[in-house]
Amino acid sequence: MTRHISTEERRARLGRRHLLAAPAATVTEVAGGLCGLHSSDPVTVYLSALARVAGFTHDMLEAALYTERTLLRMLGMRRTMFVVPQDLAAVMDAACTRHLVAAERTRLVGMLEDQDIAEDGNAWLAAVEQATLAAIDRRGEATAMELREDVPELQQQIVFGEGKTWGGTFGVSTRVLFLLATAGEIVRARPLGTWISSQYRWATTKRWIGGLPHLETKPARVELARRWLSAFGPGTEQDLKWWTGWTVRDTRATLAAVDAVEVTIDGAAGYVLPDDLDPVAAPAPWVALLPSLDPTVMGWKHRAWYLGDHGSELFDRNGNAGPTVWVDGRIVGGWAQHPDGDIAIHLLEDIGGDAAAKVADAAARLARWLGDSKITPRFRTPVEKRITG
Repeated sequence: MTRHISTEERRARLGRRHLLAAPAATVTEVAGGLCGLHSSDPVTVYLSALARVAGFTHDMLEAALYTERTLLRMLGMRRTMFVVPQDLAAVMDAACTRHLVAAERTRLVGMLEDQDIAEDGNAWLAAVEQATLAAIDRRGEATAMELREDVPELQQQIVFGEGKTWGGTFGVSTRVLFLLATAGEIVRARPLGTWISSQYRWATTKRWIGGLPHLETKPARVELARRWLSAFGPGTEQDLKWWTGWTVRDTRATLAAVDAVEVTIDGAAGYVLPDDLDPVAAPAPWVALLPSLDPTVMGWKHRAWYLGDHGSELFDRNGNAGPTVWVDGRIVGGWAQHPDGDIAIHLLEDIGGDAAAKVADAAARLARWLGDSKITPRFRTPVEKRITG
């Protein structure tokens, strides 16, 4: 008989496995347990860790990223930035990132040749990449501005959308650095500004961590799917396809290779690992304030079991989640920081007095932790805009 996993049990699994019902000891534990922390908005990494690590401070994350280097900031699933442990970085690179390189290179070579920057785009690009790597290595860590000084070719500008209202230019340096990072040759090192800055220095991967191990694609996909099912299972085939960015064919083949077991979830087919069929009991009641693009919010394509009908209020038009309020495994509202630093809550349903008091306490703690720092989510949602006016 096929095992059925109820919505209540899925919420219990979420609370326990996403380290929200009980705190973790380290940021690296959190990043590994959640298959990475979203880093498109740098604030997300800190606030995702804050929600899950006992006594979390900025220094804990910065030590893991820049001193101990147990964590890396890299492009991963769905062309999205993640902060991940080193072992997961190699898996992610082989399973998702590496396969973006060929198409990106072909596109850039075409632009270089079409705009008469280079007669032989491939040769020009290869030479500029090598010069850029050498410049980064000489400096140890380098900003894009420093690299444009060291490698004059990076100062070239490429026109896009000529004659269109949305047209403009971008620097060759942007695309070359993106290509080198996607190929695993360089990594984002320390930010140029404070912890909320999204501009980074660059370092060669070899110098920063000794290089990434080269893994084969199929075993890497199996390992990535295994980790995702451990944290997010049960999930559907569509959930895994969306989360990874794989094709339907690759997703199905990987689920078969990991020996995923089919279960039912709300009348649909879901999958878990073979050793994950035992019931999971609900943890003690918990609340959490999660940031925009938190990995829990963005872990599944089908979200009704934890999001309800609040999607239009808490996601932007492109499907990016804003800051959310959670109670016992479901989203009940959103939050935002006022210009005066206070954290304001906007509940979308009645959660009762006890839970509301816990949410208010969590908001006060978050405001104290932020101190004088002012944050605005990169992807703004109706609730967040309403709160901040």
